[in-house]
Amino acid sequence: MVTPASDGGAPHDRVEVRFIAITGLFVLAVLYTLYFARAFLLPIVLAVLLDFLLSPIIRALKGMRIPEPVGAGLVILTLLGAVGAGAYGLAEPAREWMAKAPQSIAKVQVRFRELRRPVEQVTRTAEQVEAATDVTKRGPQEVVVRGPRLSERLFGTTQSLFTGAMEMVILLYFLLAAGDMFLQKLIKVLPQLGDKKKAVMIARETEASVSTYLFTVAVVNVGLGVAVTLAMLLIKMPNAVLWGSLAALAEFIPYVGATVMLGTLAMAGLVTFPDIGYALLVPGLYLAINLVQSNFISPMILGRRLTLNPVAILVGLVFWWWIWGVGGAFIAVPLLATFKIFCDHIESLAPIGEFLGK
Repeated sequence: MVTPASDGGAPHDRVEVRFIAITGLFVLAVLYTLYFARAFLLPIVLAVLLDFLLSPIIRALKGMRIPEPVGAGLVILTLLGAVGAGAYGLAEPAREWMAKAPQSIAKVQVRFRELRRPVEQVTRTAEQVEAATDVTKRGPQEVVVRGPRLSERLFGTTQSLFTGAMEMVILLYFLLAAGDMFLQKLIKVLPQLGDKKKAVMIARETEASVSTYLFTVAVVNVGLGVAVTLAMLLIKMPNAVLWGSLAALAEFIPYVGATVMLGTLAMAGLVTFPDIGYALLVPGLYLAINLVQSNFISPMILGRRLTLNPVAILVGLVFWWWIWGVGGAFIAVPLLATFKIFCDHIESLAPIGEFLGK
């Protein structure tokens, strides 16, 4: 009698393959949802991060016998007033520079024409060859459909921006006004007293660490903006406050923001000052301030515990830029830092926090 060969390992292998397939489908579904629901999710994430940042202020106001809904209203009105005043003050110089942008680019091209002359000769030759090819192989005319403008691709339409901002502000108010409601509900759900105490400890420590990180980074970036403003005033660069404000905003996007700011200041300096050496002093001063801030000031203030791995920052920046555009790039590092702090306070996720750290 012939017995069939044993196949004891096959069911286990099938279970592993099925688990990997389900995990892959789940990851794809999450990425799909994040990408196509960005208009809905981005304001929510921004509101939650701002809630972490502003909750200590609400608790301090509560200690002064100001109810949480009233304190939330005061904080949000103050924040909106500060943002509105800053935008109003910078709107006119920004509009002037944007209006002069085409002429500015033309001036920069003229000043670099001698350096670009060999490249332009090659380009003209290639264009002549292409034109000759088009004459001999001319087909039917094509209708080109103009896509969305660059500003719309980066920031979205005015309506979507306004809708997202309103959603974020309203949600932030309710999060701040709710106070510890969600934490209290979580404590009620947990069955054991030890779990309740651990949940409260993790929530408090995580919120304190995240708010400290966000506040510290904001202060450091504002300090960099002030330093850039003073440097621009020192060399008599017009609209120094505008360049300082842009430098502070750009610092929220590591690597990319500084690179874009460096190119922008180089173009502005070449347009403003006739001497090339003096014009390049504009981006040079910014580069020096940025290097001091990123290599000495930030590590000293944040400390090793809140310093992120540069590789993790770059990967996170690229990922969130791909998922949510410019808005994702601005919140990529705060999201990574928040996730790292959360992992540091949960024993099972501690290896992930260690990997994200520097």
